[in-house]
Amino acid sequence: MDIITQKTEEPIIILETETTSSLTPPISYDDFMSVDIRVGTIIEASLFPEARKPMHKFVIDFGQDIGLRRSCGQITQNYTPEQLVGKQVLGVVNFPEKQIGPYVSQALTLGFRDFENGVVLVTPEHAVPNGERLM
Repeated sequence: MDIITQKTEEPIIILETETTSSLTPPISYDDFMSVDIRVGTIIEASLFPEARKPMHKFVIDFGQDIGLRRSCGQITQNYTPEQLVGKQVLGVVNFPEKQIGPYVSQALTLGFRDFENGVVLVTPEHAVPNGERLM
C-alpha cells in the first residue's frame, strides 16, 4: 500500500484540547442541523459601490425549493464579478434578511480568511445540484 503525504515547510503543531481557547463550546447535532447550509450557483455579480468597505453583491440560485437569494461579501481582494458568475458556493439560507446599506442580503455566503486577510469562498470540489444541503 502506498502512502501519499504532502511536504510542508510549516511545522505541525498539536494543541491540547484544554489549551485551545479559540474553540466555541460544544453543540449538539440538532444545533448543527438548525443551520441550513446549501450549495448554490452565483448567476449575477457586481461591485457594490454604496458599501463602506469594498464589496461585491450577487444573486445565488439555490435550486427549485429555495430559489434565488441575494447576498454580498467583502471578497474583492480575491474575486472579480466575472470570476464569481457560474461559481458554486455554500451559504446559510435560514438567517433573517440583513439590510446592508441600500441592499438586502438574503443568505450568508461562507468563506475563510486567507494569509493576506482576503476571503476565499467555500465551494464544493465537484459540481453538485443547486440546493443540496451540507451534511
